[in-house]
Amino acid sequence: MNQKELQRLVEDTSMNYFHKPFLHQVKINKRMRTTGGRYHLDDHHIEINQHFLAKKYRADLIGIIKHELCHYHLHLVGRGYRHRDADFKILLQRVGGSRYAPDIGLRQKQNKKYFYICKNCKAIYPRVRKLDTKRFVCGKCNGKLVLKEKNEIF
Repeated sequence: MNQKELQRLVEDTSMNYFHKPFLHQVKINKRMRTTGGRYHLDDHHIEINQHFLAKKYRADLIGIIKHELCHYHLHLVGRGYRHRDADFKILLQRVGGSRYAPDIGLRQKQNKKYFYICKNCKAIYPRVRKLDTKRFVCGKCNGKLVLKEKNEIF
Protein backbone atom coordinates (compact mmCIF):
# COMPACT_ATOMS: atom_id res chain seq x y z
CA MET A 1 0.00 0.00 0.00
CA ASN A 2 1.40 3.38 -0.96
CA GLN A 3 0.82 6.90 0.37
CA LYS A 4 -2.06 7.66 -1.99
CA GLU A 5 -3.94 4.43 -1.22
CA LEU A 6 -3.48 4.99 2.52
CA GLN A 7 -4.81 8.54 2.23
CA ARG A 8 -7.90 7.24 0.42
CA LEU A 9 -8.42 4.47 2.99
CA VAL A 10 -8.29 6.98 5.88
CA GLU A 11 -10.69 9.35 4.11
CA ASP A 12 -13.14 6.51 3.40
CA THR A 13 -12.91 5.20 6.97
CA SER A 14 -13.56 8.69 8.31
CA MET A 15 -16.70 9.10 6.20
CA ASN A 16 -18.01 5.56 6.86
CA TYR A 17 -17.54 5.47 10.64
CA PHE A 18 -17.44 9.11 11.76
CA HIS A 19 -19.62 10.69 9.03
CA LYS A 20 -17.11 13.54 8.83
CA PRO A 21 -14.38 14.18 6.26
CA PHE A 22 -10.69 13.79 7.01
CA LEU A 23 -9.17 16.99 5.59
CA HIS A 24 -5.51 16.58 6.45
CA GLN A 25 -2.57 14.37 5.44
CA VAL A 26 -1.67 10.80 6.30
CA LYS A 27 2.02 9.93 6.32
CA ILE A 28 3.83 6.61 6.46
CA ASN A 29 6.43 6.39 9.24
CA LYS A 30 9.12 3.75 8.69
CA ARG A 31 10.78 4.28 12.08
CA MET A 32 7.87 3.30 14.36
CA ARG A 33 8.40 0.12 16.35
CA THR A 34 6.10 0.04 19.36
CA THR A 35 3.09 1.99 18.12
CA GLY A 36 0.66 1.61 15.25
CA GLY A 37 0.03 5.27 14.57
CA ARG A 38 0.29 8.81 15.84
CA TYR A 39 -1.94 11.88 15.62
CA HIS A 40 -0.16 15.27 15.64
CA LEU A 41 -1.98 18.05 17.47
CA ASP A 42 -0.10 20.91 15.83
CA ASP A 43 -0.88 20.30 12.14
CA HIS A 44 -3.48 17.51 12.48
CA HIS A 45 -1.68 14.96 10.30
CA ILE A 46 -1.66 11.27 11.12
CA GLU A 47 1.33 8.94 10.88
CA ILE A 48 0.89 5.22 10.36
CA ASN A 49 3.46 2.52 11.08
CA GLN A 50 4.74 1.17 7.75
CA HIS A 51 4.79 -2.42 9.00
CA PHE A 52 0.99 -2.50 9.33
CA LEU A 53 0.52 -1.73 5.61
CA ALA A 54 1.09 -5.38 4.64
CA LYS A 55 -2.04 -7.26 3.52
CA LYS A 56 -1.94 -9.70 6.44
CA TYR A 57 -2.39 -6.80 8.91
CA ARG A 58 -5.35 -5.18 7.10
CA ALA A 59 -7.81 -5.64 10.01
CA ASP A 60 -5.24 -4.27 12.47
CA LEU A 61 -4.59 -1.30 10.17
CA ILE A 62 -8.29 -0.40 10.08
CA GLY A 63 -8.40 -0.53 13.91
CA ILE A 64 -5.35 1.73 14.13
CA ILE A 65 -6.85 4.20 11.65
CA LYS A 66 -10.09 4.34 13.65
CA HIS A 67 -8.08 4.96 16.82
CA GLU A 68 -6.17 7.87 15.29
CA LEU A 69 -9.33 9.29 13.74
CA CYS A 70 -10.93 9.33 17.20
CA HIS A 71 -8.08 11.56 18.36
CA TYR A 72 -8.44 13.68 15.22
CA HIS A 73 -12.19 14.30 15.28
CA LEU A 74 -12.42 14.84 19.04
CA HIS A 75 -9.52 17.29 19.04
CA LEU A 76 -11.02 19.33 16.20
CA VAL A 77 -14.35 19.76 18.01
CA GLY A 78 -12.67 20.55 21.34
CA ARG A 79 -13.65 17.45 23.28
CA GLY A 80 -11.55 14.97 25.29
CA TYR A 81 -9.14 13.44 22.77
CA ARG A 82 -6.63 11.85 25.18
CA HIS A 83 -6.58 8.13 25.97
CA ARG A 84 -7.79 8.74 29.51
CA ASP A 85 -10.78 10.91 28.51
CA ALA A 86 -14.29 9.44 28.61
CA ASP A 87 -15.19 11.04 25.25
CA PHE A 88 -12.30 9.22 23.61
CA LYS A 89 -13.11 5.85 25.19
CA ILE A 90 -16.80 6.06 24.26
CA LEU A 91 -16.14 7.06 20.64
CA LEU A 92 -13.44 4.43 20.22
CA GLN A 93 -15.79 1.72 21.44
CA ARG A 94 -18.64 2.99 19.26
CA VAL A 95 -16.60 2.87 16.03
CA GLY A 96 -14.79 -0.35 16.95
CA GLY A 97 -11.23 0.97 16.93
CA SER A 98 -8.34 -0.81 18.58
CA ARG A 99 -7.33 0.37 22.04
CA TYR A 100 -3.72 -0.81 21.65
CA ALA A 101 -1.54 -1.61 18.65
CA PRO A 102 -1.04 -5.37 18.37
CA ASP A 103 2.48 -6.69 18.90
CA ILE A 104 3.70 -8.02 15.54
CA GLY A 105 7.24 -8.78 16.72
CA LEU A 106 8.93 -5.43 16.06
CA ARG A 107 10.06 -4.76 19.60
CA GLN A 108 13.70 -5.44 20.30
CA LYS A 109 14.46 -7.72 23.20
CA GLN A 110 16.93 -6.40 25.71
CA ASN A 111 20.01 -8.49 26.26
CA LYS A 112 20.42 -8.79 30.03
CA LYS A 113 24.13 -9.39 30.52
CA TYR A 114 24.55 -8.49 34.18
CA PHE A 115 22.89 -10.24 37.09
CA TYR A 116 23.03 -8.87 40.61
CA ILE A 117 22.01 -10.84 43.70
CA CYS A 118 21.25 -9.41 47.10
CA LYS A 119 23.40 -10.99 49.82
CA ASN A 120 20.57 -10.85 52.38
CA CYS A 121 17.30 -11.77 50.64
CA LYS A 122 18.77 -13.37 47.45
CA ALA A 123 16.65 -11.16 45.16
CA ILE A 124 17.86 -11.23 41.53
CA TYR A 125 18.25 -8.05 39.47
CA PRO A 126 18.96 -8.64 35.76
CA ARG A 127 20.40 -5.54 34.06
CA VAL A 128 21.48 -4.46 30.59
CA ARG A 129 24.15 -2.12 31.98
CA LYS A 130 26.56 -2.48 34.86
CA LEU A 131 25.61 -0.99 38.22
CA ASP A 132 27.86 0.72 40.74
CA THR A 133 27.37 -1.61 43.70
CA LYS A 134 28.77 1.05 46.05
CA ARG A 135 25.87 3.36 45.19
CA PHE A 136 22.98 0.93 44.68
CA VAL A 137 21.48 -1.51 47.17
CA CYS A 138 18.65 -4.04 47.15
CA GLY A 139 15.23 -2.42 46.75
CA LYS A 140 13.58 -4.95 49.06
CA CYS A 141 15.87 -5.11 52.08
CA ASN A 142 18.66 -2.55 51.44
CA GLY A 143 21.18 -5.40 51.33
CA LYS A 144 24.47 -5.37 49.42
CA LEU A 145 24.36 -6.37 45.73
CA VAL A 146 26.88 -8.76 44.20
CA LEU A 147 27.51 -9.25 40.47
CA LYS A 148 27.15 -12.90 39.39
CA GLU A 149 27.49 -14.79 36.13
CA LYS A 150 24.33 -16.01 34.44
CA ASN A 151 25.33 -19.69 34.80
CA GLU A 152 25.91 -19.22 38.56
CA ILE A 153 22.31 -18.10 39.07
CA PHE A 154 20.28 -20.37 36.83
